Amino acid sequence: MSGVRERLTDGAYALGWSTVKKLPEPVAERLGRTIADIAWKRRGKGIRRLESNYARVVPDATPQRLAELSKAGMRSYLRYWMESFRLPAWSRERIASGFIPQDLHYLTDGLASGKGVILALPHLGNWDLAGAWVTTKLEIPFTTVAERLKPETLYDRFVAYREGLGMEVLAHEGGSAFGTLARRLRDGGLVCLVADRDLSASGVEVKFFGETTRMPAGPSLLAQQTGALLLPVTLWYDDSPVMRGRVHPPVDVPETGTRAEKTSVMTQALADAFATGIADHPEDWHMLQRLWLADLEPRPELSDGERP
Repeated sequence: MSGVRERLTDGAYALGWSTVKKLPEPVAERLGRTIADIAWKRRGKGIRRLESNYARVVPDATPQRLAELSKAGMRSYLRYWMESFRLPAWSRERIASGFIPQDLHYLTDGLASGKGVILALPHLGNWDLAGAWVTTKLEIPFTTVAERLKPETLYDRFVAYREGLGMEVLAHEGGSAFGTLARRLRDGGLVCLVADRDLSASGVEVKFFGETTRMPAGPSLLAQQTGALLLPVTLWYDDSPVMRGRVHPPVDVPETGTRAEKTSVMTQALADAFATGIADHPEDWHMLQRLWLADLEPRPELSDGERP
């Protein structure tokens, strides 16, 4: 059954990249809103999880407010997908005009200094669009990583899509990707990593909206090992066709402490910067999965066979 599901998933993405990118932009926007509203009305697991996550971000929200946020969140999420399916067909001018970041000088000054730069982002807005803007508007290549997806053909589609936007994409496999990223940074290059969720044993525990979760150690470890600048970035949509963003001040490497202690401090600083952007634009945080460790623990009233 899983094989059938994987083939259906791959087929759906293939249809998106082959068909949606050919639609006029207003038609694609309406299609995205329609799909988002249908999914929201069905109140599936992803919608319920989205509202549960928003409840941490906006703790005083009423049930009505959470419902409004989840509806807006699904529309934002589908905007991300409609844009992503259409990005390969966008002109250089459309990409260059599609994103306006604040405080870009942190990035450009860092690269001009000869240091490598690491951009770390949460699942906010459309990081693929921001990446395409960097390679197109700034004409700066960068390297990123992608987790292996099933089926393999789906992973290949994502790699081809991102490479088509000018990114170097490495498979997220053991230490080989880390070593390549470190070499790119020592050469003064740019690395971009989505870094707000890592529930593996290697993730670093942080406080995020008052509760504990884990985030990847990679950005902080790379900064320590290479001397590269570590910059948090947050993105958001407004009512225009243009996405907005902010490059936050650098996360410094602590002067004292063990490597693990420094990594903990730096990853917490990333989490704090991410929280600032998410709190300002919660509807653009596309987190439809469990994130906080409390959500991974079995509820006392449930038996082992009934864990969520």
